[in-house]
Parts: sequence; structure tokens; C-alpha cells
Amino acid sequence: MQLLSKITRTVKFRRLKEKVIESFFFINGSFAVIVLVGIFSLLLIEGFPALQEIGFKEFFLSSNWNPTSPVREAYGILAMVVSTLMVTLGALIIAVPLGIACAAYLADVAGPRTREIVKPVIEILAGIPSVVVGFIGIIVVGPLLSRLFGTSHGLNALNGSLLLAVMALPTIVSISEDAIISVPREFKNASLALGATRWQTLIRVTLPSASSGIIASVMLGMGRAIGETMTVLMATGNAPALPSSFLESVRTMTATIAIELGETVQGGIHYRSLFVIGFVLFIMTFFVNLISDVILEKYQKVNR
Repeated sequence: MQLLSKITRTVKFRRLKEKVIESFFFINGSFAVIVLVGIFSLLLIEGFPALQEIGFKEFFLSSNWNPTSPVREAYGILAMVVSTLMVTLGALIIAVPLGIACAAYLADVAGPRTREIVKPVIEILAGIPSVVVGFIGIIVVGPLLSRLFGTSHGLNALNGSLLLAVMALPTIVSISEDAIISVPREFKNASLALGATRWQTLIRVTLPSASSGIIASVMLGMGRAIGETMTVLMATGNAPALPSSFLESVRTMTATIAIELGETVQGGIHYRSLFVIGFVLFIMTFFVNLISDVILEKYQKVNR
């Protein structure tokens, strides 16, 4: 009887503990959702009056951003959106091939000792402050690009793309490597047994099988590039004009907010316009991360 009572108390205690743990994680998850909704609501409430006054067409389709003009203030973010997408696309063009190649090397070619050295070095890149990366862009990369392409300075979209590519590499490499390692060994053995070389197996079997995880890593790297502030603020020249090439100075949405928010009159049209830029940036990064989560979830279900 005492043994039965003791077992009952133990079971009740375990159930209580599990319920407490479940409640703890539920509260934390709910808090994250509340914060996300709060940010969304704040940006929308603060920015909507600016859209009403300026007009959706002028704000989103005009490339003229001149809030301090004595004649007529202009609020058009097309040039910033194009600049942001240009720098991000340039970063992905550089980072994706390098990241996937590095991940494939670490997962399928490198020995254990090489992997123990190379992988921590790559992951250290994620811990370098963005202001340090921007400083390197000004001191090292900018002058190099200026001499290489014969421009007056190297603070342009190409400089920003190179730096953002370095910053996105750790994300792409880490997640892609995990995806490649997760490919069942039987797939590789079957390919090798049919006479394929290791290179053919990697290109035609391993990478296609890990494609969902690789795509998710690219999307997360893209989210990192879109949301970066200090690096592009320091290294891209901050010219608020519609760019036509990667050798021209650009100003991204994040850089505009960082430069101008502290100098605006709270509650003014300029102040609220910056909130609209933040809202657009929030929507862009939200959908990029949402798509990557959906792809990653699909990848995990396929491999279960």
C-alpha cells in the first residue's frame, strides 16, 4: 500500500513538473509572438499617417528622397529599395557558391582534423562586429576597388556586397553542412556502387538530396544581408539616388533609418516616413525568414 502511494505521488510530481515546463515554454513562445505583433503594430501605427499625407504611389514609386528641401520635401523610397536589393543580391551571388562549396568540402571531403580547424574559423566570422567589418571595407576593400576599377572612391554597392557576403557566409556554411551531413549514407554508397565518382555523387546525389536545407541556409543568409546596418552605412557611400551599377554609391533602407532618425522632429512627417521604411524592411525580412522556416520544416519532414 505504501509502495503504491509512493508511486502515485511520483507520477503526480512528474506530471506537475511536465506541466510547469510546458507552461514555461508556452509563456516564452507567447511572449515572442506578442513582441513581434507589438513591433508590427508600432511601425504601422506610427507610419500610416505619413502614407496618408504623402500617398502610396509617390512614396513607393518615386526615387526622390529629400526631406530637408526648402522648396518641397520629397519622400520616395524606390532608390533605397533598389539599393537594398542590389547589395543583397550581390552578396548572395558571392556568398552562395562559396558557402555551398565550403559546406560540401567540410561535410564530404575534409578530414576530421581539417574540419576541426576550418569550421571554428568560419563560425568566428559570425562573431565579428559589423562596425569592424565596415571599418575594413573603408580602409582595405574600398581603396582596392578604387584602384582596380579606376573609380574616384571604393564606397559603392560592390564594396557593400563583398562585406555582406563575408557576413552571410557562416550562416550558409553551417546550415548547408548540416543538411549535407544529414543525407543518408546509403544514397552515397548506392551511387558509388553504380560506378559514379565522388565528384559525381556529390553533384548529382548529395547536393540535390540536401537542396531544401541549402535553400533555407541561403534564405537565412539573405535575411542577414537585408537587415545589416552598420556595414552598409560605412561602406556603400550613402548616396540617396537610384543606382545603375554596382560601382555607384548607394544608400540602403537600414542606413537611412540609422542616419536620419536621430535628427528628425518626433511626430513630424519625416519622422513617420522613417517608420514606414522600417515597416517595409520588417515585412521583407519577415517573409524571407518565413519562407526559410517553411523550406527547412519541409526538409526535416522528408528526412524523418
